Amino acid sequence: MIYSIVAIGDPVLKTKAKNLAADLPAAELQQLIADMYETMYYAHGVGLAAPQIGKGVRLFVMDSGPMVEIDEEDQEEGEELEDPIKRAFINPVMVSETGEQWGFEEGCLSIPGVRELVNRHADIVLRYEDENRQVHEEAFSGMAARIIQHEYDHLEGVLFTDKLSGFKKQLLKGKLARISKGDVKHDYRMRFAGDGKRR
Repeated sequence: MIYSIVAIGDPVLKTKAKNLAADLPAAELQQLIADMYETMYYAHGVGLAAPQIGKGVRLFVMDSGPMVEIDEEDQEEGEELEDPIKRAFINPVMVSETGEQWGFEEGCLSIPGVRELVNRHADIVLRYEDENRQVHEEAFSGMAARIIQHEYDHLEGVLFTDKLSGFKKQLLKGKLARISKGDVKHDYRMRFAGDGKRR
């Protein structure tokens, strides 16, 4: 099932998500994860957090494959290329964010048509449950770390635009207000807080 992506302006995107219940039936969880992947691919995304489909729970999915391909084009000779990661992360906890911060132009399915330079840490350690509810603590770096930090922020009620300078936020204010009302071009199903309609 393909969900509508919730646009900026909806309170669910600014609310800290709650842990996914331990007693959630496995079949229900697997279906939700499958639907999130389907929605993410339909919208040509590399990550999708549950709040972006209107569900305030700590779950996100990612597939860094398309971003790794972009990195490959810019790869310097002899540079090691990271392996793509496709995974679901349940009830994640950020253990550490380290390494030199680096900038990359990010976008977000909830904010179509907006891309801005965001600085993020190069290395992270994340504790999370996989789709079988097994607990892992794992280190990530590079593009995978960036995608995870972006999606993790969604679970904390933070959007990438919140990380911009006051000046940049001021410049984008009108555009973001228009997006929240549905005044934006998009090629996937969206839900806007301004009128409650799906388009």
